[in-house]
Amino acid sequence: MGHKRAMDEPEDLFDPAHYRGTRRPLLEAETLPAWCYGGAAFYRRELARAFRPAWRFVGRAEELAEPGDHMSVWSAAGPVIVLRDDDGALRAFANSCRHRGAQLVESCGRAKRLVCPYHGWSYRLSGDLLAAPGMDGVVGFDKAAHGLMPLRLETWAGFVFVNPTDEGPSLAEWLGDLPARMACYRLEQMRCTRRVGFEVAANWKLLAENALEAYHTGLVHRDSLGQQAAEPVATHGNWTALLVLDERSVATLPGTAPALAPIPTLEGDALRGTTFTMVYPSTQFAFAQDCVWWFDVQPLGPRRTRLVLGSCFPEAATQQAGFDEAVEAYYRRWDLATPEDNAICERQQKGLDSALRTPGRFAASEFAVHALDNWVLDRVL
Repeated sequence: MGHKRAMDEPEDLFDPAHYRGTRRPLLEAETLPAWCYGGAAFYRRELARAFRPAWRFVGRAEELAEPGDHMSVWSAAGPVIVLRDDDGALRAFANSCRHRGAQLVESCGRAKRLVCPYHGWSYRLSGDLLAAPGMDGVVGFDKAAHGLMPLRLETWAGFVFVNPTDEGPSLAEWLGDLPARMACYRLEQMRCTRRVGFEVAANWKLLAENALEAYHTGLVHRDSLGQQAAEPVATHGNWTALLVLDERSVATLPGTAPALAPIPTLEGDALRGTTFTMVYPSTQFAFAQDCVWWFDVQPLGPRRTRLVLGSCFPEAATQQAGFDEAVEAYYRRWDLATPEDNAICERQQKGLDSALRTPGRFAASEFAVHALDNWVLDRVL
């Protein structure tokens, strides 16, 4: 069948025939049709079938260290509250009052209870409804039936994930062999030292795809990171990865010596370079010789995305004298390279919106991009 141009979104949008080019082996394959990066119908199907059933990373356990610590996080099913309850357990709830649906919290904080800013309904950290002002005399009203709606929450080595569905695989099943492959980093001993956010005028897949190849680094990061070389990583589970080959940590800029010591327990590929993963659908964990960072891509619309970048270092390193000065070299690298990536993704979005656009071809080095796109198609179709 002939190629359809970007504006010719077909009525039979989810007919697999439209995606045969992307389904071929890498060196025979074509990129996704342009409507996948801006079409409202395709985007809605992605949220429903790729994001809502998925385990979604939300942060580190130490970011919620004390009872009452809470944060509002994104999910495809709507905003979510993640908190530490009075017994020290982590919990997740829909961030929506059971009265008339107002969002309970907008960012992070600490509180002994959650109080709706609209009508004052309040909830214990367990999610139980504590008080519902003005509801006396309402026929059949049962406080016990109006607690916050819970979500599944599980952790992997201090990384916290939530899932809005009641059924489906456990987090361990979702991650497959990722935890075992990264065990030598001693992730449970990591501590989050910073998180920063960006909003990007581009489809979420453009940011995720860009993070999964080193093909672009010599041009997009010509004056910052420079050209990088990468090789595929065999994976089992809902993730893909590439290994950027460099025995020196790439978490600081070229010409800047890493200011922190390597993690002493590393072995195998961890000594050869930095592994850039993508836990499907859209969270990257990058494992360098001296730190780990995450890159969480959150869709806000067909052409709008929030990116959250988090930085993690071994707890022992964070307690050393001079850490606050040493870590600035790592922050400089991320603060310089991330806007460069965001800008090229916005430029790519403009090109994909052209009515003249037809699918391109994958380069051999875009193996992980091809894997991500086909994972999405497995679910959307």
